[in-house]
Amino acid sequence: MVEKNELRRTKPGSSGVRNRRISFVTGVLLMGSADALIRNALPLNIPRSTVTRMTPTRLAMSAVADGAPKTKFRPNPVVVSAEAEALSHSDTTMKLTPSYELFQLLSEEEGGEVPNTTSGNALRDGAMLKATDKVDTLEGLQLSSFQGCGGSTKIETLPDPFKMVEKELQPFSDSIKELVSSDQPILSMAAKHFFEKRHGKRFRPTIVQLVAKAVAAAPPEKIMDDDGKTISADLLEEHSAVFEKIGGVSGWQWSGASSVEVDGGIITPDNHEGSDAWRRQAQLGQIVEMIHVASLIHDDVLDEADTRRGGEAVHKLYSNKVAVLAGDYLLARASVLLARLENTAVVQIMATALESLVAGEIMQLKAPPESLLEMESYLRKSYYKTASLICYACRSTALLGGHSYGSTVATACEEFGFHLGLAYQIQDDILDFTAAASVLGKPALADMDLGLSTAPILYAAQEYPHLRPLVMRRFKEKGDKQTALEALYKSKTAMNKAKALANFHAQRAIDAILRLPQSEARDALIRLTHAVITRKK
Repeated sequence: MVEKNELRRTKPGSSGVRNRRISFVTGVLLMGSADALIRNALPLNIPRSTVTRMTPTRLAMSAVADGAPKTKFRPNPVVVSAEAEALSHSDTTMKLTPSYELFQLLSEEEGGEVPNTTSGNALRDGAMLKATDKVDTLEGLQLSSFQGCGGSTKIETLPDPFKMVEKELQPFSDSIKELVSSDQPILSMAAKHFFEKRHGKRFRPTIVQLVAKAVAAAPPEKIMDDDGKTISADLLEEHSAVFEKIGGVSGWQWSGASSVEVDGGIITPDNHEGSDAWRRQAQLGQIVEMIHVASLIHDDVLDEADTRRGGEAVHKLYSNKVAVLAGDYLLARASVLLARLENTAVVQIMATALESLVAGEIMQLKAPPESLLEMESYLRKSYYKTASLICYACRSTALLGGHSYGSTVATACEEFGFHLGLAYQIQDDILDFTAAASVLGKPALADMDLGLSTAPILYAAQEYPHLRPLVMRRFKEKGDKQTALEALYKSKTAMNKAKALANFHAQRAIDAILRLPQSEARDALIRLTHAVITRKK
C-alpha cells in the first residue's frame, strides 16, 4: 500500500492541545484552495501553529510570511458590491480570491511581482512526492529544448495527450448530449450544437482526464498534530460542535479531499480507472465543457459573432433568445451535475469559476480607458475569461482524487492550469493577427473589431506611443485599426515579446506539473503545453 506523506503541526512556545487558540486566517493549514482565503475570525481552542514537512529541510507554512511586502493594489472588476458580498459571508464561511494573487502574472523583468506566500501556494516542493529510488528523467525540463521552441528535441518523444485519453473521451459527445437533453426540441438542439463529434479535440476535458491520471500517481500528504492526531479526523471529532457549525463533521474546510473508497484508501494508478474517483473526475470534465460551451454561446451573442469553431454561431442558427436560454440551460445542468459530485469544496471552487467568467466579461466591457494600456489588466482579464476555468478544474480534479486543498499536489495542479490557461489565451491573441479566418474557425482580427487590445498591440503601443490614445478609445475612430496594424507589423519586437510572454507562462506551467511524480499522464501534459504555444489554430 502506498504510504501517505506526513506533515506535522509544530507547537511554538507552549504545550498541550487545549492551551492555545487558532483563527481561521487566509488559508490556515490546508484550507488554501484554488486561492487564498480571507480572514474568518473563528476562535478555536486548538493550538495556533504552522505546518512543517518532515524532511531534512523544514518548511514553515503560514498565511502571509512575516514582514512580507504588501502587493500593490489591483482593482478587480465590480460584479458584486462589497455590501452584497458581506451579506453572503459569515465568520464560518470562506471566500476565494483570484489565482493571480497566488501565482505570477509577469516576469520580474517586465515588472511582475512574486506573490506573497499563503496556504494556497506555500507547498510547492515536489521532492516529497517522489520516490528517492526513482529518477525523474524530465527533471528541470525547459520548453526551449524542443523543436518549435528553439531546440532540437522532438516533442514526439513524450506521450501523445489526445491519444492517451482517446478511448475515455470517445463516448464523450454521446453521453454529454444525453446529459443536456430537453423536452423542448429547439432548446435541446441549440444546447447540443457544440457537442457534435466534429467539434474540436475537447481540450478542457482532455486536461481534466490527464490531470486525474497524473495525481493518481501522487500519494496524498497527511496532516498530523504533534500528538499524533490528524486534522481531518481526531481534531474534528474533538471539536465537533464547532465544525458542525462550519459545515459538517466531514471537515472539508480542513481538507477538501473527496472520500476515497478503494482498497487501501488511497487512489493509485492501479486502482484509479473504474473507481468512484475516476467517475467523478470524468464527470467534472463534462461539467467543465458545459460551462465553457455556455460561455461561448453567450459571448457570441454579446459580440454579435457570426461563426464559431468553423460553423455558424448558435444565435445565427436560431435566435438571440434561444441562444441565451441554451447557455442558461447548460449552466443549470452543469450546476446540478456539479452538486452530484458530493464535494462541497469542489462546488465552491467551480461556482467561483462561473463568477470569474462573468467578471471577465464585465471587465472587458467596462474597463476604464487607462487600464486598457496595462499588461497586468489584460492578463487579469485573460485569467477571468480563460485561465480561471482551467485552473479551478485542475485543483478540483486533485480534490476529487483524494488530495487536500492546500496540498503540494493540488497547488501544483492549479498553478499548472493557471499558467497553461494564460499561455493558451496569449497564443490565441497572437494567432488573431497571424492566422487566416479559415484556419481559426472564427473571424480574424475579431478582438480589434470589438475594441480590445491584446498582448501584441500592447507591446506595439509600448514601442509606438501614438497608439496609446487609439487603444484607450478602443479603435473607435476611422483609421484607428489600420494605424495600429501598420505599427504592429512594422514593430521588430511586439510579436516576439508576446510570444515570449506565452512561453513564460508555458514554462511556469511545466515547472508546476513537474512537481508531480513522473508518469505517462504527467509527461503528456507537458506535450500538451508545448502544443498550446506552437499551434497554428
